[in-house]
Amino acid sequence: MDESEIRVAAAAAVHRLVERGETVATAESLTGGLVAATIVEIPGVSAVYRGGLVVYATDLKASLAGVPELLLKERGPVDPQVAVALAAGCRERCGADWGLATTGVAGPDPQDGKPVGLVYIAVAGAAGSAVRELKLDGNRDAIRTESVTSVLRLLSDTLQEASSRS
Repeated sequence: MDESEIRVAAAAAVHRLVERGETVATAESLTGGLVAATIVEIPGVSAVYRGGLVVYATDLKASLAGVPELLLKERGPVDPQVAVALAAGCRERCGADWGLATTGVAGPDPQDGKPVGLVYIAVAGAAGSAVRELKLDGNRDAIRTESVTSVLRLLSDTLQEASSRS
């Protein structure tokens, strides 16, 4: 994965949002603000990016992003349902049309019995949500970078599907 791939994914997502006149917000755990930083590098993004939450600590996933505490207690922070709740929570709390979320284990050590490289990404919009499980290889930087690229591609694909339905 190189810098151009991540930039292409961000530009495609921003372009589709601009075309649709819609907005996006982010909730990030393992990526620690990298999704937001990548998005805001794209010219014209101020028309579509509302803001984001970096909720690295589990308790902040509940208090800031609105993930149900019971879900976090039962499933832990690295879970597909948590990813969807993060995306929906940031969408609602930031007043955006779409919410993006990343949660997972970047390493170097496993977390709560979850292996390094296990990541969940999610997109939530008015019509529902989509979540993907990623099993990534590489060091911490590679896992975080691939997570960002993947969630931006998921947003672009979701926007393209929504456009073809309308």
